[in-house]
Amino acid sequence: MGCFPCSGDPSIKKRERKRIQANNQYKRDDQPNPKSDTVKTSEHKVVKKEETENANQSTTRMDGDCSSVSRDEETDGIKINGVNKARAFKFNELVAATENFKAAYFLGEGGFGKVYKGCLADTGQVVAIKQLNPDGCQGNREFIVEVLTLSMADHPNLVKLIGYCVEGHHRVLVYEYMPLGSLEDHLHDPWPDKKRLDWNTRMKIAAGAARGLEYLHDKMKPPVIYRDLKGSNILLGEGYHPKLSDFGLAKVGPLGDKTHVSTRVMGTYGYCAPDYAMTGQLTFKSDIYSFGVVLLEIITGRKAIDNTKSAAEQNLVAWARPLFKDRKKFHQMADPVLEGHYPVRGLYQALAIAAMCVQEQPNMRPLIADIVTALNYLASQKYDCEAQPPQGSRNNSSRKSRSIDDQKNPINVDGDDTSNSES
Repeated sequence: MGCFPCSGDPSIKKRERKRIQANNQYKRDDQPNPKSDTVKTSEHKVVKKEETENANQSTTRMDGDCSSVSRDEETDGIKINGVNKARAFKFNELVAATENFKAAYFLGEGGFGKVYKGCLADTGQVVAIKQLNPDGCQGNREFIVEVLTLSMADHPNLVKLIGYCVEGHHRVLVYEYMPLGSLEDHLHDPWPDKKRLDWNTRMKIAAGAARGLEYLHDKMKPPVIYRDLKGSNILLGEGYHPKLSDFGLAKVGPLGDKTHVSTRVMGTYGYCAPDYAMTGQLTFKSDIYSFGVVLLEIITGRKAIDNTKSAAEQNLVAWARPLFKDRKKFHQMADPVLEGHYPVRGLYQALAIAAMCVQEQPNMRPLIADIVTALNYLASQKYDCEAQPPQGSRNNSSRKSRSIDDQKNPINVDGDDTSNSES
């Protein structure tokens, strides 16, 4: 299938990833407080323009009110209307919270800018403070979109925006602090003495991320297309509770009788739906494709794009598609670090969901509500690794293999045609 042209040169992203990981506080035990564990920022969102912005779609409630105000005012040319839950901070408050953005409190760096751990003087709350880089690939528009999106949102699987600062040339966002870092950290860049994610935790994270996406698509008014779903944007709280973060690329979905939003192609290489990358037509099914890629990462432990592998295995979806066609090969897709500790039936069903999400035709991808139903079921089926021997490399199913690509019905969480063996 090849790589989707959604986020620039992968070699540049690889170098950027190394730089982010080198500074990622999540792996450091000696970081002082303000003071807990970590947050993971998103990667660079370097994007390719495929289509010009549709003038009728570009100005919406979610894009914010960018009307100018007096330069004497603290907003310094930016006016943010409709923010009723986020707190407006003064910049000196955030300087105090981070001890002048002390290097020891640095958490990471992404497309928006640098992120620091901080402690608010008046409440004592530990927070993550993200400072806009004026020379970065996101600007005032993305800043406003993120403030408005999170100010209107209220869901346990979306990261909470504590407040923001617009003062002089400073653009700063203040979030709740997520102590376990990102899903990407745990899947692709763990430290040696940390326990890897088990099957139950993976399904819990997948189900929670799906519920957050369902809220954006079906519960928010107006509905929102996330446009940047990936492992580094799924942050983990205590008990591995997942929350979606980084909404700078969010876009109001098509309203009324419209089927799509025409916009610039933006996102992250490897997660972008091919139909969106080729046409610039953004739909809710664009997010479904990205979710399918993330679910494949959760199941397989592989990266969406991995240039260290052979050409046939560099793109996760392209590698997985032939394996979807043969159930006897499903065990080859389970993350080796699970060491066979997964339910056969659960693996088959999780792979079925992922396969339907990454179908090339967007109208064949499932609705997010169906995905939530299926993953909630899988997350409720707890696998006891102590009571079950590891699967190893064998295939326990003797039933005739059937192509997942041929499944055009809604997701079947009961798994009537899957193996009954849980051994």
